[in-house]
Amino acid sequence: MTELLDTRAVGTDLPRRDGPAKVAGAATYANDTHVDHPVYCHPVLAAVPRGRVTSVDTGGLRGLDGVLTVLTPEYGERLASTEDAELAVLQDGRVAFRGQVVAAVVADTPELARQAADLVRVDYERQPHDVTLSADRPDLYAPDKVNPAYPTDTGAGDVDAAMRDAPVTLDQTYTTPMLHNNPLEPHATTALWEPEGPGHLTLWDSTQGVHPVRETISTVFGLRAQQVRVVCPFVGGGFGAKGTAHAHVVLAAMAARAVPGRPVKLALTRQQMYSLTGYRTPTIQRMRLAADPDGRLRAIAIDVVEQTSRIKEFAEQTGLPTRVMYAAPNRRTTHRLAALDVPVPSWMRAPGECPGMFGPEVAMDELAAALGIDPVELRVRNEPEVAPESGLPFSSRNVVGCLREGAERFGWAGRDPRPGVRAEDGWLVGTGVAASVYPTFRQSRSTATVRFAGGRYVVEIGAADLGTGTWTTLAQIAADALGAPVEGVEVRIGDTEQPFASVAGGSSGMATWGSAVVEAARAFRDKFGADPSDGDEADGSVGENPDAKRYASYAFGAQFAEVRVHADTGEVRVPRLLGVFAAGRIINPRTARSQLIGGMTMGLSMALHEQSVLDPRTGHVVNHDLAEYHVACCADATGVQAHWLDEHDPHLNPMGSKGIGEIGIVGTAAAVANAAYHATGVRVRDLPVTADKLLVSAG
Repeated sequence: MTELLDTRAVGTDLPRRDGPAKVAGAATYANDTHVDHPVYCHPVLAAVPRGRVTSVDTGGLRGLDGVLTVLTPEYGERLASTEDAELAVLQDGRVAFRGQVVAAVVADTPELARQAADLVRVDYERQPHDVTLSADRPDLYAPDKVNPAYPTDTGAGDVDAAMRDAPVTLDQTYTTPMLHNNPLEPHATTALWEPEGPGHLTLWDSTQGVHPVRETISTVFGLRAQQVRVVCPFVGGGFGAKGTAHAHVVLAAMAARAVPGRPVKLALTRQQMYSLTGYRTPTIQRMRLAADPDGRLRAIAIDVVEQTSRIKEFAEQTGLPTRVMYAAPNRRTTHRLAALDVPVPSWMRAPGECPGMFGPEVAMDELAAALGIDPVELRVRNEPEVAPESGLPFSSRNVVGCLREGAERFGWAGRDPRPGVRAEDGWLVGTGVAASVYPTFRQSRSTATVRFAGGRYVVEIGAADLGTGTWTTLAQIAADALGAPVEGVEVRIGDTEQPFASVAGGSSGMATWGSAVVEAARAFRDKFGADPSDGDEADGSVGENPDAKRYASYAFGAQFAEVRVHADTGEVRVPRLLGVFAAGRIINPRTARSQLIGGMTMGLSMALHEQSVLDPRTGHVVNHDLAEYHVACCADATGVQAHWLDEHDPHLNPMGSKGIGEIGIVGTAAAVANAAYHATGVRVRDLPVTADKLLVSAG
């Protein structure tokens, strides 16, 4: 059991410290970095999905004053490590996917660099390509693990026998499409090599983790970690796409080395991001449920098929929610991959759990309809006493509380279970529910420093703020640990000159960094008391949490949606979306509500709009901009509410908190799809829920 922090500042609804700078335009993002005499890099991307570069013709650049150099596979810098194929930029002429970097131009202005890149002519030896995902491919394979290190397959009992013998069964396939992160701040890096000495590289990079970027880039270039500095005080959104270094970071450093003493700025265009910065893999989910007439599950199984890149494996852990949510004696989860000629997939908000709750939660809704049982009640009846697969007790589990509280707040009582019977002014109206889960992580590697200077406490840790409130919530945690007023605490983050911090990913940031800050603050108080002197300083680091092996720890939630479908046009609207969550102690209600509403809105976007359309002829995502890749806007999210239960879990961290960055998106799409079925009687099993699917199915 963890010694919980006595709280005064924690739990207070404080405004974000970074808010005024952002509103005033004073916050410095990666591409805003002020450097002397910058030059600009623009990549040239492969126009074929598979093949080899045979020539790069730069003759069209003659007469363009201000073009400094062109990087090509033939003349590009040789990297010290090419183990990560995604980062082996310009190391040979092989083309593994459409949109891969095949050259780059460095010029005096961004406009000139882009113009020159357009004039570079690349010839290819084109090879046959394959970008089509299906569940019946003969070359599907089982990865050694799924992200980050979970077993690929799990099982207990005999699912097939249960499906044969149970009085009520369901066997359906659900799909989620390829999805792309679209943070408002595009991926950008400013790079500068010091002209003197052994080679010191500074990167101002839009990233979710300055220290992980330093570790990656120092390996790629064969440098000591101390020779690389990464700076990122502000991030304009990331959602996982900025959780790892991508090819453009390597390219920016290569370009800067090619023009000694000149800082190089590289900002990817929105279109370039669709091939270079990761995406959520499409999934095909076969769900099987077997139940008794009273709704008790005899079996639950999910078999997932998804894609990865031929050059680098990423296996999304889509089956994990099925391992956790419901009790059933017979269980099975599997993952199979197709290695295709496509860009490398990566993290997108709640990787695994987000797509992995769509199939199971829609399947539970279908089972409820078949049994004539209320969907909330069906979930309650299958609540496990311990973690279904590991057998560990839950550190805390309040799914039922979230469902009951959400049903009361939403007005679920008295709901007519019949689909397609409620109409108002030409709109068919329905309501739906889905549960949500996300694991509670605390990384075991982060360090913080507390110093007393100028009459105030200064807390330093190389953490990241993606717009989540880190600048504010770390100050609240430090204030309570130090027994000081929150206004007497200054926080410094986003620089590798500060102590090591883990990546902002897996909803683990505050649990990890906050724990390190608490340890540093306690060490400071033990050493210097409550009346320190200028210059007093202490460090603290995160250690292993012994309870992590004794308990199953998750955040939970329940999502409720009202959907209206126009009876004539099939237009879909969601006027109400309500979530109730059990996420431990809430550090700052204002920033927490923002995170939860943001996640739910992103889930709404996934439900109604988002789909990356890959042309199988070219291997190209054709809707690769915000004009064609639709995301939810304010008009879509007119009534989103987020609430939470008062939950204190002593087995997690000193704050008793659980991550909230991702639990909001999980389950939302399923709740919307279930509500659309209730409105129309049309079951959509393939996201997004669009008018054509409702109208065609209805016809």
